[in-house]
Amino acid sequence: MTLIFKYRLLRLAILLACISQASAQFAHTNHKQIVDSAGKPLFLRATNLGNWLVPEGYMWLFDGGPQSPSEIRGLVLELLGPEGSAAFWQKYRDNYVRREDIALLHRAGFNAIRVPMHYSLFEENGEGFKLLDRLIEWSRAEGLYVILDLHAAPGGQTGANIDDGVGYPWLYESAEEQDHLIAVWRRVASHYRDEPAVLGYDLLNEPIPHYPKLAALNSALEPLYKKVVRQIREVDAHHIVFLGGAQWDSNFSVFGPPFDANVVYTFHKYWTEPTESVLRQYIDFRDRYDVPIWLGESGENSDEWIAKFVKVLEKNDIGWAFWPYKKMQEPSAIVSIVPPAGWEKIVEFAKLPRGTAHVEERLKARPEQETIARAFAELLENIRVENCRINQGYIKALGLK
Repeated sequence: MTLIFKYRLLRLAILLACISQASAQFAHTNHKQIVDSAGKPLFLRATNLGNWLVPEGYMWLFDGGPQSPSEIRGLVLELLGPEGSAAFWQKYRDNYVRREDIALLHRAGFNAIRVPMHYSLFEENGEGFKLLDRLIEWSRAEGLYVILDLHAAPGGQTGANIDDGVGYPWLYESAEEQDHLIAVWRRVASHYRDEPAVLGYDLLNEPIPHYPKLAALNSALEPLYKKVVRQIREVDAHHIVFLGGAQWDSNFSVFGPPFDANVVYTFHKYWTEPTESVLRQYIDFRDRYDVPIWLGESGENSDEWIAKFVKVLEKNDIGWAFWPYKKMQEPSAIVSIVPPAGWEKIVEFAKLPRGTAHVEERLKARPEQETIARAFAELLENIRVENCRINQGYIKALGLK
């Protein structure tokens, strides 16, 4: 037996001992189940706080307009100016998720929330920690677990608008961006390593799209996960790590046997038949490796479809988190934001092409500043949950109250 092998065995023994000790206080995995600190099965019924820390254009009704967080920030900056946009975003983050929102989720019967995060908010002394600390305090008081989801990673894990990247997923080919990713997760894990209300860390949201030209990146995904988990375990032996498959969290063929003792494999499913057949590959994976699986995102569909899918998931003992908690106008969420008066003018302006060649066109079409200011001020009030519409049919479809 070589010294290196002995060292690895020692490290593994220490890690397992730490996890065993942590299980007295933290939720963890046990064969095919997630269990609470007392070892009782924990079936996750969660929602996603999308559009809070990682805005997405369609939830602002910006079809044909800005979609990524950076594009939306650019529009708000253009319309409100430097001071006005800074004040807007601060109040937006304060109002979009408040104690009242978490209390509503508790009353409805949810026991967890998944929080999409933008890496830029979690740099040294980043604003994100203050926001998350507050959210976790509320969640702890309401008895909800929190899953931290890195939705926008350094370098981009998708190359699409949802990661706020540059149009190509450089994360898998850039050593610098991988180091940046590791630094972010070490920072987050160090900050929350002693927090039992945090259930775990969803390392990358929907890595590697389904486009054929990107399939060559699949082989880089699990090695990257191993690098990140190794660094997290140096500062946090307590929390679950959630690993999503390639092709928008759908492809588990990229995984070998589990390489960590406290891991959940997560998948996303949208716009499929709500039948057991679409779950079969994940159920087989669970049985093959004796590990938990979890549906981290689904939804954006009719209440009837959601009700059918929830029944299939629960029949197969698969916990879930539907997307999203809150968005503008549409009823396919727990609550809907009422569009402000004059918002249609903002939407039409947002559709116009950007760039130097279009400056004059945009200036001509720009709404009056009074209209802009009034619409954004009203939006900040309308996103407060007491001013939103609660979609009872959607909640009932989830089997909640």
